[in-house]
Amino acid sequence: MKEFQKVCVIGIWHLGSVYSTCLADLGYWVTGVDFDYGRVKDLNSGIPPIFEPGLKELLTANISSGRLSYTTDVSSALKGCNFVMVTFDTPVDDNDDVDLSPVLDACQEMGEHLENGSIIIISSQVPVGTCDHIKSFIKRNRPSLEFDIAYSPENLRLGKAIEYFKKPDRIVIGADSSATLDKVEAFFNVIPAPKLKMSLRTAEMTKHALNAFLATSISFANEIANLCDEVGADAIKVAEALKSEARIGPGVPLLPGLAFAGGTLARDLKILKKLGEGAGYETPLINGVLTVNRRQNSLVIRKLQKIYGSVNNLNIGVLGLTYKPGTSTLRRSAAIEIIKELTDNGAKIKAYDPKVSPEELQQHKGFTFLPDPYAVAKGADALVLITDWPEFKTLDFDLIKASMKKPVLIDAKNMLDSQRLISKGFTYSGVGRGNKI
Repeated sequence: MKEFQKVCVIGIWHLGSVYSTCLADLGYWVTGVDFDYGRVKDLNSGIPPIFEPGLKELLTANISSGRLSYTTDVSSALKGCNFVMVTFDTPVDDNDDVDLSPVLDACQEMGEHLENGSIIIISSQVPVGTCDHIKSFIKRNRPSLEFDIAYSPENLRLGKAIEYFKKPDRIVIGADSSATLDKVEAFFNVIPAPKLKMSLRTAEMTKHALNAFLATSISFANEIANLCDEVGADAIKVAEALKSEARIGPGVPLLPGLAFAGGTLARDLKILKKLGEGAGYETPLINGVLTVNRRQNSLVIRKLQKIYGSVNNLNIGVLGLTYKPGTSTLRRSAAIEIIKELTDNGAKIKAYDPKVSPEELQQHKGFTFLPDPYAVAKGADALVLITDWPEFKTLDFDLIKASMKKPVLIDAKNMLDSQRLISKGFTYSGVGRGNKI
């Protein structure tokens, strides 16, 4: 790495804040660009846009060192930069269809100010063919500009994003020029991980395929779990046996639970489905994965209906609102989807989460947010655990049982000791645990 090498990172929310902060921490001089003035002001004050363990501390340290700053001015940020990273958390709509407008708008503005010899590295999740499209419209607007584009798909995980950025299993690099592949490989050499080099569209397709495989594994595990509940088998033990098989392995997501959420996996399934439709090729496997996933979160209301017949006028407490533990975001959270289904059927909801973003919380109505889990349990006809925050394991369940109207507990993450809770007198139901209710 050249001393004082400058990098521009465009699009700062979860992905962009982690990339910009980590690249600065690894020695680059980084300017982050976002078009939200309030967000940029907060970032320069050491306040990240989302909770991520370790992010605030890393952000503050690198701003203090002078290696990291944020701006809304694309032109000034691009001066002297050979590498420009595009790191928008690509939004999806309620149908999991991707909205590329933030990425394309930023690339169009960026294209007006790029310097000769620049390489754009797209890390946002985009449909296959997007990078070619971006390159063509920049070239059309500035025919004499010498630049290239590469795709290196992000592989972060909310709650462990810094660890996965600095110690990934591998880094995928896609480009259609061998010189660009070599330059981008050198750029990422600050991260000790294997670099897999391939063509631009192959790299884009690799991201789709990876997420489709993970989604298929999750839906398969949930299908098996639902059948286990019907026959009295334990899906967790089944998953352990499968993971011990050398042809499967311990890293495959086979533990039963709720549907995959957050929009990330479903986005890629929908992209592959559309690719098939455009090519006249049927995708029954992908369609099936989406179908299983769509119905999985309804298991909460199905379990409650088995107990009560109807959820109308039931007081239900919800533990955990965020997309997953270790983050503050409600974006495409399973809890929000489940709460909506329950309230649409007449239930009254109280909820608690230890890290939920107050700003995002204000955008969601239909339930009462309370400051602690015991207030949520008080007078409840049922308690539903949705986000597996570790602190929920250490709750005083004797106190919770005493305060509930009826001690019904739906553990949608299978994180609690089922036998212990049953021995305390709870009507307990997990996912795929074989304890029919």
